Amino acid sequence: MSMTERPDSLRDRLLTLPSMAAYGESLCVAIAAMPDAGSPLEPAEEAILVDTLGSLALLGSDSDVATAAIIETVAAWRAPMLARTPALAPLVEGLRASRQVWTLHAEHAGQGNPEGLRRLLLALVRDLRVVLVLLARQLAVMRAATRADSDTRRALAQLTRDIHAPLANRLGIWQLKWELEDLAFRALEPDVYRRIASLLDDTRAGREAYVAAVRARLDEALAVQGLRAEVAGRPKHIYSIWRKMQKKQVPIGELYDLRAVRILVDDVPACYAALGVVHALWTPVPSEFDDYIARPKNNDYRSLHTAVIGPEGKTLEVQIRTREMHEASELGVAAHWRYKETGGSQRASSAGSAALERRIEWMRRLLEAHADTGRDEGGALAEALGTELAEDRVFVLTPRGEVIDLPRGATPLDFAYHVHTMVGHRCRGAKVDGRIVPLDYVLHSGERVEILTAKTPAPRRDWLVAANGFLASPRSREKVRTWFHKLDRERNLRAGRELLEKDLRRLGLLQADLAPVLGQFNVATVDDLHVLVALGDVGPNQVGRALLELERERAAPSQPSAPVLPLRRPRRAPRTGEAAFRVVGVDNLLVQTARCCRPVPGEPIAGYLTRMRGVTVHRRDCAAFLRLSSGQPQRVLPVEWGGVAGGHESDILVEAIDRKHLLKDISNLIAQEDVHVLSIQSDQHALSRVQLRLRLRVGDYGQLARLLGKLDSLPGVEQARRS
Repeated sequence: MSMTERPDSLRDRLLTLPSMAAYGESLCVAIAAMPDAGSPLEPAEEAILVDTLGSLALLGSDSDVATAAIIETVAAWRAPMLARTPALAPLVEGLRASRQVWTLHAEHAGQGNPEGLRRLLLALVRDLRVVLVLLARQLAVMRAATRADSDTRRALAQLTRDIHAPLANRLGIWQLKWELEDLAFRALEPDVYRRIASLLDDTRAGREAYVAAVRARLDEALAVQGLRAEVAGRPKHIYSIWRKMQKKQVPIGELYDLRAVRILVDDVPACYAALGVVHALWTPVPSEFDDYIARPKNNDYRSLHTAVIGPEGKTLEVQIRTREMHEASELGVAAHWRYKETGGSQRASSAGSAALERRIEWMRRLLEAHADTGRDEGGALAEALGTELAEDRVFVLTPRGEVIDLPRGATPLDFAYHVHTMVGHRCRGAKVDGRIVPLDYVLHSGERVEILTAKTPAPRRDWLVAANGFLASPRSREKVRTWFHKLDRERNLRAGRELLEKDLRRLGLLQADLAPVLGQFNVATVDDLHVLVALGDVGPNQVGRALLELERERAAPSQPSAPVLPLRRPRRAPRTGEAAFRVVGVDNLLVQTARCCRPVPGEPIAGYLTRMRGVTVHRRDCAAFLRLSSGQPQRVLPVEWGGVAGGHESDILVEAIDRKHLLKDISNLIAQEDVHVLSIQSDQHALSRVQLRLRLRVGDYGQLARLLGKLDSLPGVEQARRS
C-alpha cells in the first residue's frame, strides 16, 4: 500500500497510527483480531478517537487504558475485547459510571455544585486511570468543537471548566490542564480571549528576542559555574494570564511573568545553585519568590519560581526544576508510568483531600507495579490495595440531582438533617432510587434519596441510641439532642425513665440499684441520669453494661470456698458453648447451661451444683436459680465466662399487635443481625394480639441486646425481651 492510500477499515487505520507503537504489540494483536465495526464511525468520531489515543500515548498510558478508550467509542468491539481481557471490566464500568455525572451536569446547565460532581465522579470511578481517559477524550472533543455551533461549544466548555480542568489540575497533569482551560475560556469568553491574544501578538516579536538574549546570557553563566542545564522559553497560556489580571487587578503590561524562561538541571542541589546564579546576574523581586521544592503544592508540583529585574530593567520570571520535576509537572500522576519515583514519602494533603490523595498514591503504586513486575503481579497488587480505595465519604443525590456529601455509613435520616434540620425532624420514611427503605439503611455513592415527611416535627429518642444505627453523623445527632434539650425537664425525665426501664427489662436488670453507677456518668441523682438518657448523652446500653460490670466486680472478691467434690469424667461430650464456662477454683467438672434461662456471654452468671448433672450455669436473676440458692446456698459456686467462642442459645419473647408481614419483618431483622433461629412458636390472643417465642443462637450478650432493641422498635411490637 502506498503512503497516500487510506486503509479501508477502521481496524487497519488504527493499526497504522503512530501512537500504536507506544502501547506495545499486545494492543495491535487485539485490534487485528477484531471484526470490522458493524457501522463505520463518523469521521468526526474517528478523529476524536485518534486524538484521544495520541494524548494517552503522550501520558505514557498502558495498553489497557488505550483499549478502554477504543471500546468506549467502538461499541461493536466491546464484547470481544472484554472476552479477551476480563481485566478491562473495571475501566469500562468506570467509563459507564461517569456518564451519570455528565447527565447531572447537563440537568443543572452548569449551575450546580461542580466540586460535588467532581467528588461524585471520583467516588463512582474505582480505577483512577479512567480519569485519564476522560481527560484525554474531553481534550479531543474540545479541539474538534471549533466547528460546532455556539451552544454546543459553550455546553462543552462549561463541562470542561467545571469538571475536567480542575481534575487535571488536582492530578498535576498540566500538559492537559492548560489546553483544557484555554479552550474552555475561548468558548465561554471569546471577546476577552481575542483581546488578550491580540495584546500578546502585538509584543510577540520583541518578547521572543528578549527571551533569546536572556537564554544566551544564562547559558554562559551556568556553564561558568559547571552546571549542566537546559534553558528554554516558557509558553504563555491565555487563561492563566487572565486569571492573574483578575486576581492582582493589574493590566497585562504589569504582569511579571509575561517574559519567562525555564531552567532544567540534574538534581535538587543544582536547582539552588542555579537560583544563586540567577540572583547574582539580576536583582530579585523579594515578593515574587516561591520555593515549591521545599513546600510542594497539593498536587505535588515542585519547582523554584523567582522574578528578577532583568536586562533593560524589564521584569523576568525564571522557573528552576530538575528534569524529573518537569516530567511530573507536565504529566502529573501519569509520569509514574514512565519513571519510578525515587526517595521521599508522599506528602499528605493539607487541604483536606485525604481521600483523593490516597487514590493518587494507589494509582502511582499500581502503575509502578505494572512497569516493574508485569501485569499479573500488578493485578494482584491492585487487589491487595483495594481497601485503600475506601473513602470516608459518600456522595448521594437529591431528587433534583444535587450532590450531597455525607460521612461513610450515613443513613437517609442523616441525609434529611443535612438538607435541613426541620426536614430531619419531620422525617418519617425514605426512598432510595425509587424504593422504600428503612431509616437505618446505609447509603452508597450515586444513590438518589427522597425523604418522606410528616406535617409536624416529631423526632424519636431511639434515633439517639447508637446501637440502633439511625444516625452516623455527629452533626445530625446534635440536632436531635438540641430538639430534646428544648423540652421541659419533667418530660425528659419521664421519657428517659421509660427508655432505661425498657432496656433494663430486656436485660433482666429492672430491679438493679442505679446509685452505685451514677459516678461513672458524672451525675448526682438517678433523675439526672434519666435526663441524660432522654437527651441521648448516655445510651441505655451504657447503663446496662455498667451494672453488669458492677455485678461481676462484686462477685469476684467474695468467692465462697468450693465444697469437696468427687472428680469424675463427664459421661458425654459437652454441647456447644459448655466449654465457655469455668468454675472458679475447681477443674474437671461437668458444666452445662441451664435450660430455664440460657445465659449468653457477658451476662452475670452463677453455678449450682446438682446431684447428678454436675454444675448448671444460670443467670443471676433467674427465678429458678434464686429459688434453689435460697434453699441450699452451699451448692452455689462462682462461675466465670471462658474465652471459647461459639453460638449460645437464648429464648426471647415478642409481644405485638398482629398485622400483615409481621413475621417477615421480624425474620428479616434477625437475618440482618446474623442471628440463627432454632425454633419459633406463635400464640394468638384476644384483641388481635400475638405472642412469638423464639429460640435463637447468638454470638454474645451484646448481639442479643442489639437485636432486642431493634425488635422493640418495629411497628406493632409492644415489647421484646428475654423469656
